[in-house]
Amino acid sequence: MEQKRNNRWMPIIMALCVVAGIFIGTFYANHFSGNRLNIINSGSNRLNNLLHIIDDQYVDKVNIDSLVDKAIPQILSELDPHSVYISAKDVQAANDDLKGSFSGVGIEFTIRQDTIHVQNVIKNGPAERAGILAGDKIVSVDGKRFVGKIVTNEEAQHRLKGPKDTKVKIGVERFGQKTVKYFTVTRGEIPQKSISATYMIDDETGYIRIKNFGETTYPEMLIALAKLSQEGFSNLVIDLRDNTGGYLNSAVQIANEFLPKNKLIVYTQGRKSPRQDYRSDGKGTYQNIPLVVLINEGSASASEIFAGAMQDNDRATIIGRRSFGKGLVQQQIGFPDGSMIRLTIARYYTPSGRCIQKPYVNGEDPEYQQDLMSRYLHGEFFSQDSIKHTGPAYHTANGRTVYGGGGITPDIFVPEDTTGITSYYKQASMSGLILQFAFTYTDDNRPKLNNFKEMMELSDYLTKQNTVEKFASYADHHGLQRRNLMIMKSHKLLERYINSRIVYNMLDEEAWNEYINQDDPVVLSAMKVFKNKSAFPKKPMKKVLKGKKIAMLGKHFDNVGLRRNLIANA
Repeated sequence: MEQKRNNRWMPIIMALCVVAGIFIGTFYANHFSGNRLNIINSGSNRLNNLLHIIDDQYVDKVNIDSLVDKAIPQILSELDPHSVYISAKDVQAANDDLKGSFSGVGIEFTIRQDTIHVQNVIKNGPAERAGILAGDKIVSVDGKRFVGKIVTNEEAQHRLKGPKDTKVKIGVERFGQKTVKYFTVTRGEIPQKSISATYMIDDETGYIRIKNFGETTYPEMLIALAKLSQEGFSNLVIDLRDNTGGYLNSAVQIANEFLPKNKLIVYTQGRKSPRQDYRSDGKGTYQNIPLVVLINEGSASASEIFAGAMQDNDRATIIGRRSFGKGLVQQQIGFPDGSMIRLTIARYYTPSGRCIQKPYVNGEDPEYQQDLMSRYLHGEFFSQDSIKHTGPAYHTANGRTVYGGGGITPDIFVPEDTTGITSYYKQASMSGLILQFAFTYTDDNRPKLNNFKEMMELSDYLTKQNTVEKFASYADHHGLQRRNLMIMKSHKLLERYINSRIVYNMLDEEAWNEYINQDDPVVLSAMKVFKNKSAFPKKPMKKVLKGKKIAMLGKHFDNVGLRRNLIANA
């Protein structure tokens, strides 16, 4: 009988023991275990509680979603300069540059005097098929007038881009016609090329310019190399100036084309990311071609991976100025509302073992944001001796010294050319007047300029048109006072800038690259390397002099200015 009573109470006793065990375990976990997950949970609970309290009790109505959009970037900014939050409305724009295509009407445009001016029409794209021409001014979209202060790049792209196969009605004013013309455009997939130029500099040297490393960069590169092969190239220039980076895998795939088997291209490693090596497979078609890579302070991330792999393996000569210095790897993580973060999860290291990430401190770091300006003011753009290496020394496969801790330092330094720069030229460039004049000139002379289909013939024609004098008169009427002596001193730079933009407006980005490369000191320096058959770096030459080893240093060459493209796409 006693046994039966004990059995009846046993489940209750066991339940009480379990509850007591949970309380005791929780107490010790909270107070003694130091469990990091618990710390994170308590922090996130405080944030959730704060937002709930604000929503429930704050004196005014608050948009909680907007508050979160502002809070998350602030949290990420406490980590490093490259961990960022992207709101749902900005995700598509953030990804379009790297995806290789977007859905839209297929135009390049610029905004002047609160009106969209069609700069170029994508060949065989929806806008061209509908009948829209370069030079048209878009004045209405879907029956609603679209001019005035409402016209911004963001709003224009919002109205013109859209899902594939949807229609948009566009009203345009055309040169020489008084009435508005209307076109119904069926949106389609518009290729977003990351290789903007592929051509032969001379009978032996091919040139490829890569703007970024996106999803389609590697197949684009194979097409570009095949094109140059048909034209018989035996030397190659890869231009990565102002290439801000992109996907690591794209840089690895392209590097693989130029390296023999089992060469380390890059490796990544982080606190929660075990080391991962990326090596060449030996199947690259262009392992032996003489190669020069061009970089500058705008070359970052994936472009530094490629340049670092070529430099550390002594596979190519790097020419230009020290690169940006971004050695952090981000992973995209999406949220249910469509927003996402790009979170730094690892660092990448070049084959010699150097991390080229420039120094930064956690949280807001004004010095990091102003680094390029500091380099400029310090004189680094003009003198190799002004470059400060903060990281340790490493060595390439041939024993050449390279440095970590702040970008890729080129093998041949080319300073920025200040010859001919005057205060007049600076004002003309920074005010946007040159771009405005170039477009106005193009628009006013389009019937005549349409006769020129090649860069050289258009360039020769423009040289005879005295565009600098015409610009000076235009600028004088738009607030930039004529300075004849300064104009004479800056004449070559002014003509180069003005004519290059007209070439861009009438032809395309490849023609623009070909035009400005004609007298580009960095490109000319590359041509000297090929002429001297020194594209493959050699082991450092050393002499013994009075018991000391003296390394032979490379020469300096003259330089070129920055390259920027200020065109939007839709």
